[in-house]
Amino acid sequence: MKFIPQKIPDIVLITPTIFKDNRGYFTETYRQDLLEDFIGYKINFIQDNVSRSNIGVLRGLHYQLPPYSQAKLVKVIEGSVLDVVVDIRKKSSTFGQHMSIKLTNENHHQLFIPQGFAHGFLALTDNVIFTYKADSYYSKDHERGISFNDKKLNINWELPSEKLKISEKDRQLPSIDKIKPF
Repeated sequence: MKFIPQKIPDIVLITPTIFKDNRGYFTETYRQDLLEDFIGYKINFIQDNVSRSNIGVLRGLHYQLPPYSQAKLVKVIEGSVLDVVVDIRKKSSTFGQHMSIKLTNENHHQLFIPQGFAHGFLALTDNVIFTYKADSYYSKDHERGISFNDKKLNINWELPSEKLKISEKDRQLPSIDKIKPF
């Protein structure tokens, strides 16, 4: 398992070691001790979530306010997504910056996203199965988000906007200028 820091500090790409033979493959998908050694603090994932999406489904950009902020470990079980994170930590030198990365069932990559980031993904194939661990429980009262098409963020979602399938709730999310940063 390799841990690769990304252009926004504290975001970590995790690439597994995959053992393949004529029967298929084997890989470790999570090692708490190795992740904690790399990030330098304890993490306690307490909730697992799974979603299924077809091509064009965009979910996000979501986050939760303290005390229910969530660190996440995200990965794709089937299909391909464009995964996007936005730094919403007020005192961060990268506040308002975003990064995106493709996660697929073929590359087996995972992304560790600490608290203080908004997160979303776009399904690039049909029948995407996306899963993530969270270190805090979901709280509807603390759930917030940022508009996927915020001009200030200027995210390239890689599909034309008319092909995006977005929930009505996500269409109503505010711009980053109107959120309460961490």
